[in-house]
Amino acid sequence: MSINNYLDKVNQHYKSGHATEHTYRGDLAELIKSLVSGVLVTNEPKRQICGAPDYILTKKNIPVGFIEAKDIGDKDLEGTKKTGNKEQFDRYKASLNNLIFTDYINFHLYLEGELVTKIAIAEITGKDIKPLPENFGDFENLIKDFCVHVGQTIKSPKKLAEMMAGKARLLSDIIGKALSSDETNQEDSTLKDQMLAFKEILIHDITPQGFADVYAQTIAYGMFAARLHDPTLDTFSRQEAAELIPKSNPFLRKLFGYIAGPDIDDRIKWVVENLSEIFLACNVEEILKNYGKSTKMEDPIIHFYETFLSEYDPNLRKARGVWYTPQP
Repeated sequence: MSINNYLDKVNQHYKSGHATEHTYRGDLAELIKSLVSGVLVTNEPKRQICGAPDYILTKKNIPVGFIEAKDIGDKDLEGTKKTGNKEQFDRYKASLNNLIFTDYINFHLYLEGELVTKIAIAEITGKDIKPLPENFGDFENLIKDFCVHVGQTIKSPKKLAEMMAGKARLLSDIIGKALSSDETNQEDSTLKDQMLAFKEILIHDITPQGFADVYAQTIAYGMFAARLHDPTLDTFSRQEAAELIPKSNPFLRKLFGYIAGPDIDDRIKWVVENLSEIFLACNVEEILKNYGKSTKMEDPIIHFYETFLSEYDPNLRKARGVWYTPQP
């Protein structure tokens, strides 16, 4: 599909007067697939209900970019208005490092949470969508670069903690909404089964959101621990993480057996895959080499949890009493 063909279809829908934001979803997916080979463009309503962006672009099952779409003519593609959308904008920008917000004719690209460029391929003139062919070349380059984006190499403990915390917050939010959806619709899921097992064995009165919070942190920090013991720095995945969890921690190994397997809930799979990309972009052992020495902490992996939790939720950190002091 050419950009002109795409805009013709968009214009037909728009002129009908009956189109909604969802009407254009398939057309944009087809356009992206025609511009970039080897990219899978996924648009799954089940995931969106629980807080995923509208489109997830993957290569070899690894998420490489995310697109959030609004209705044509939406003037707030930068999340500046104090509406319900602002919370969503802020959450996505904080946790997804390669992200486009679009109304199907205007495209705003965010890298590492910062707006880097915006391109319009058409404009609204009365009741018509008028193409802007002078911008087609720039748009095509934008989409191609977007689909081959490689995250920056992470070299500082603070940056690693910030990125881990962003993914963990997003994961917690999605798990909470997924469990709420399961309860409302009286559906069974592996997430729901795990929460019930968690309540029976560990914390009997935990709430769904409390479980989502603990579960998201456990996945993020478990993957961190796995990467610390990873001898192959050029590869990393949720499957590899499961193999690297120490046998001395049977609870975490069992949890990651689920995370690595085919039964992982599709509603969280994409963000777990994206979390693994963070660790692929860093050498955790090198980052922690001198970490904690100033406070004479013998175990930097434990000491780092304070940094992670302060980024994830400072109030939670204080409530749990996670404050490290120098050892005698």
